[in-house]
Amino acid sequence: MPVTPDHLMESMACSPSELDLNQSYRIVLGFDFGRTRIGVAIGAAVTGTAQPLRVLSARRQGPDWDAIARLISEWRPDLLVVGVPRHADDSAGTMTEAALRFSRQLHGRFHLPVATIDERLSSWEAEQRFAATGRRHDGEALDDGAAAIILESWFNRQRSLASCTTPNF
Repeated sequence: MPVTPDHLMESMACSPSELDLNQSYRIVLGFDFGRTRIGVAIGAAVTGTAQPLRVLSARRQGPDWDAIARLISEWRPDLLVVGVPRHADDSAGTMTEAALRFSRQLHGRFHLPVATIDERLSSWEAEQRFAATGRRHDGEALDDGAAAIILESWFNRQRSLASCTTPNF
């Protein structure tokens, strides 16, 4: 199944996408892609919740595919979700293309369905959640938290699309 760009999902309003919105994806891995670190979260579609799982270091400005393969083998997800950064005006930047390339590579390497979603403000929200606990953090501690927020956003989007009704003409 091909990668589904978030802008395609957004433009389709209540129409079905290439991902079967009625399919029950039980276990989902979410990714907050970065050039030096990749945050990973695990989520359960039935509850629509996600938890930070791990932060992976990138190698030579690339993903640690072996570590990702181990996570996929361990958790056996039904779907992978990648956060794609966009500017406030919805335009793409250099990290937008890098995240989309990462999502295509995930699909090509692991042959799992991959969805993308706009990840604007996910790191900021992760920082707010972390601050609410009263603990200090380094930048790395936020990456898997941002991945959990990305995944929760995707679950919320799916629930929202599933609740849409198509008008009868």
